[in-house]
Amino acid sequence: MNTSTHKISVIEKIGYSLGDLAANLIFQTLMTFLAFFYTDVYKIEPNTASAIIFIGGMIGAFFNPVMGIIADRTSTRWGKFRPWILWTSIPFGIMALLAFSTPNFGPGGKVAYAMITYVLLVLVYSANNLPYSALSGVMTGDMAQRNSISSYRFIAVTTAQFIIQVILLPLVLIVGKGDQAAGFETVMGVFAAIGVIFFIITFLTTKERIVPSQEQKTSIKQDFTDLFKNKPWIAMLVITVFIFITLSLKGGAYVYYFKNYLNEQDTANFLNSIGFNGFINGLNSFLTGIGLVGFHWPEDAPTSAFSLFNASGIILMIIAIALSKPIADKYGKRDLFGVALTISAIAQFMFFFISPSSIGLVFLTQIIHGFFYGLTIPLLWAMIADVADYSEWKNNRRATAIIFSAMIFGLKAGLAIGGALVAGILSSYGYDANLSSQSAETTHGILLTMSIFPTITFFIAVGCLFFYEINKTKEVEIEKELKARRASASHTE
Repeated sequence: MNTSTHKISVIEKIGYSLGDLAANLIFQTLMTFLAFFYTDVYKIEPNTASAIIFIGGMIGAFFNPVMGIIADRTSTRWGKFRPWILWTSIPFGIMALLAFSTPNFGPGGKVAYAMITYVLLVLVYSANNLPYSALSGVMTGDMAQRNSISSYRFIAVTTAQFIIQVILLPLVLIVGKGDQAAGFETVMGVFAAIGVIFFIITFLTTKERIVPSQEQKTSIKQDFTDLFKNKPWIAMLVITVFIFITLSLKGGAYVYYFKNYLNEQDTANFLNSIGFNGFINGLNSFLTGIGLVGFHWPEDAPTSAFSLFNASGIILMIIAIALSKPIADKYGKRDLFGVALTISAIAQFMFFFISPSSIGLVFLTQIIHGFFYGLTIPLLWAMIADVADYSEWKNNRRATAIIFSAMIFGLKAGLAIGGALVAGILSSYGYDANLSSQSAETTHGILLTMSIFPTITFFIAVGCLFFYEINKTKEVEIEKELKARRASASHTE
């Protein structure tokens, strides 16, 4: 195998990370707002929205192994994986815009439109994001550099997360002038255009360095045989499914939690007491004082608090991501992942015991959760890249994309199951988007959806780590042996 240099420049790391920023402008919107968009904006019944999210998402999930087989067998002068980022950039943008548009159809037409556009979006997402993810496994064989790439990548991810979870809903209300449907369509159009540009930058700035030897030819049957003998791969598949069920559950429930569970007057008082309202008023005074248009932030307290809540967690996530690499280099990815995920799960559990009036405690708990979950963010993808190395080390064959298909399958399946659960649970507890206030039963269901249920799925993921045998010692052993094999192969070619 040709490995060339393993030193990755800052420009290449940034260029690679922009691809995830582009994808996550869409993915984070799906994870945080898809159920809300279907139920409250496009006015689809919650149980029907649940079915659309589940069926569409699972179609996308099961397409991933197919895409992995295709990508591993792609051969162009640009490499195996980079071309797919270029080829899918414009279709991805188009489908993202269409999926968040609201044509004026009847009830049946709305359901058909939502299903078709969502399925097409997740299929294009797979064709883009699986090769993108696999690319990190062939940019370098150096695990420390791989950790560094992951850190850059997930700073970009959390940047997208900040944009979506903090300012998307206010932007929707601002540009739509109160019309959420028009606002979503305009904002998603802008995000789609930005995404296309960033995907092209990723294609132009990255390089595939780990190239399988010409004589390496494997059948599809052999690829799958290798996979299911690979215990770390199986562990990471299950972990990923439950991680993204958790993220989709809690992320999708937060907007309902602020809108329907927390006391609105106490929320408004909290925002006033911490100076948030004063800050917005001061910003408006400054802008109008210099002759500019004022910043028309939405006035309702739940929207403001929801955005600030997400911002507080994301800021701590970014700090944690910066700390993740040196800690993982010292103690190993698996052990850090397990400890940090356990603490973040406990913090999620604590939301159940916070009263609707204790707004400050809600924010403090989110800060704790955000920091410890942030430590795990770059590790998940870096661990999958390590699984690809483990497979090569065990089998003397490298099939990077089919290995990464576990991650994207898990991501899609988790998104489908978690998003469907949000809409399905709300339906079972009697949620009605047309009511100005929900029943006590419904608000209790919302609380369970963002606290107890995500805690359970987080802990299932932690339990699966006991079957992931690539600890710090094994990381060093695999890296050393693969470097020796690749050096020997390059000398004989």
